[in-house]
Amino acid sequence: MDRGTYQVLVIDDSPIDRLMLSSILKKEGYHTIAASDGSEGIQRAREFQPDIILLDVLMPGENGFETCAKIKMDALTSSIPVIFLSSANDKSSRISGLNGGGVDYITKPFETEEVLARLRIHLRIRQAFKALIEQQKYQLSQLTSAQQAILVQPEEIPDAHFAVYYRPLHAAGGDFYDVVPLGDGIDGFFSADICGHDLGAAFVTSALKVLLRQNFNSLYTPSEIMTLLNSVLLPVLNEGVLISACCVRLNRRSERLTVVDAGHPPLLHLDVNGNANLISAKGDLLGAFEAPYFESVEVKVAKGDRLFFFSDGLIENYHANVVSRKEGMRYLVEALVSRHKLPLAEMVEEAVQDICTSNEDPGDDLLLLGVEV
Repeated sequence: MDRGTYQVLVIDDSPIDRLMLSSILKKEGYHTIAASDGSEGIQRAREFQPDIILLDVLMPGENGFETCAKIKMDALTSSIPVIFLSSANDKSSRISGLNGGGVDYITKPFETEEVLARLRIHLRIRQAFKALIEQQKYQLSQLTSAQQAILVQPEEIPDAHFAVYYRPLHAAGGDFYDVVPLGDGIDGFFSADICGHDLGAAFVTSALKVLLRQNFNSLYTPSEIMTLLNSVLLPVLNEGVLISACCVRLNRRSERLTVVDAGHPPLLHLDVNGNANLISAKGDLLGAFEAPYFESVEVKVAKGDRLFFFSDGLIENYHANVVSRKEGMRYLVEALVSRHKLPLAEMVEEAVQDICTSNEDPGDDLLLLGVEV
């Protein structure tokens, strides 16, 4: 296949429709791959990595919506745009398709020019997105040295209602956090831990700051943000450098919390009565794989609830006596629960002081970020 040829996967149980679409596309210079059902389509999507997928909705067995959901859950195929083809033209079907991960919905019988026009639009969008990633990779690769990014302070974004304790082991700390306003009553929170505490960590924290400010917005979900961060950072990270991270979107208006975790300690949720719940989401470390997996977990929250981000240093290396990670987690939860009625800033400060009883060097960065819903 020529490098300039776009590859289209057609998944349709109708041999006539498959043949017709393949003929139309080939005449316009596209390379086509065909599959007769969802299962075969998923296999071919994984094998060939097409630029776009045309997916029939009404198929025997697994329907197109179910097939699309599996495509979007697979890290190898999740970024491939899917256009639905269906004889069902009702509003609910269209909404189901678009909410289920499709980028467009074309009704049958379709017009040749409509299919080609919509195909071109979404291929251009994907091409522009890839170009954006490449541009950001290039910009980051030009950084020959970097200092630790300036960390946002609570007084800078009072509406985000957060408090933080941050103590780096060295001048260039390996822990990082950021807070990004996303709209009225909606905020994004990000916490990360970069292995190594040298100038390389300073480079990564600066890069994270830039990328989050460019891409943490209402256009992308937390899992999409994690995928984008991995795509840009993977080629420029030094060998062996990995990043654990937690990306959260808090919508105070709908009282919904979306959590995505990349090998980071779990998010601690304290309800208004001080009941503790650790929120874990499965996810690969940033920088580990070209096609990582990130689970997205949604939690109902209420006004007055509090959320706490923390990194390994606070539960592993702080105590005068050697303790297990499990014990360290218990100490942290107890320190916070016992102070849940205090103002947030006092709660964070006192909890860290209670935990860090030794005057010795903790051996790692210390980060505790608290957020009030």
